[in-house]
Amino acid sequence: MLSPAPQSKTDAFIAFKDVHKAFDGPPVLDGLSLEIKRGDTTVILGPSGAGKSVMLKLMIGLLQPDRGEIHLEGNRVDEWPEQDWGTLRSRIGFLFQHGALFDSMSVLENVAFPLREHTELDATERRNRVHEMLALLGVDELIDRLPAELSGGQQKRVALARAVVLRPECMLYDEPTTGLDPIRSDVVAKLIHMLRRELQPTSVVVTHDIPLAFKVADRIMLLRDGRVHLAGAPNVFKESDDPIVRSFLDGNATADDLQPMPGAAS
Repeated sequence: MLSPAPQSKTDAFIAFKDVHKAFDGPPVLDGLSLEIKRGDTTVILGPSGAGKSVMLKLMIGLLQPDRGEIHLEGNRVDEWPEQDWGTLRSRIGFLFQHGALFDSMSVLENVAFPLREHTELDATERRNRVHEMLALLGVDELIDRLPAELSGGQQKRVALARAVVLRPECMLYDEPTTGLDPIRSDVVAKLIHMLRRELQPTSVVVTHDIPLAFKVADRIMLLRDGRVHLAGAPNVFKESDDPIVRSFLDGNATADDLQPMPGAAS
């Protein structure tokens, strides 16, 4: 079980130290080192194959690094056995890229699922908590519907309600605007801001959505070749004349981008 640890000098909630990961091919992460500051919203940018989603899975123990260290709240967790992750995962909300709602469960049952797994609340208390989260996200009237009866934007909100129903200390967002039009993407940005105001979590947002990144980020990191290429406040990226940064932010392919891609995870 995770025990309280003193804050590090950098006040990092999450820290990677020289983390390597490969899947029977070129390395996905190749000496990745980074720190996610407590209470900040950190946006992770990078091209396909840069290792962004792999990084998220390492943060919650769904994958183990080949070598290197991962620290959460000062505790080294990369060598933890699976049975030790339960308490920690209950403190981390994860919004999957496509929502990952259970098709056969109602909205109530989907959002209540973490409460059944991690709390001793009875059915009435669980329903009240679900109502509270759905109301916060503006979809309380959908509580008895099935996922197939929801629009893409509604599914995203319900999935977000499930991710935050335990009031997590940390939120991980994996491509939260995938499949959404620009207006719905802006809604997601506003929801991330609202949840930060209401719950004050440490947040990590993996995205290709450049407008979203600049709307929500306290700090941005650009991954390239399995490492951090540039990290800093949003204005650092806006003012950068680094050709790799400018190419990614402006959406202009370089000659290197036109070369065949090695097999790698996103």
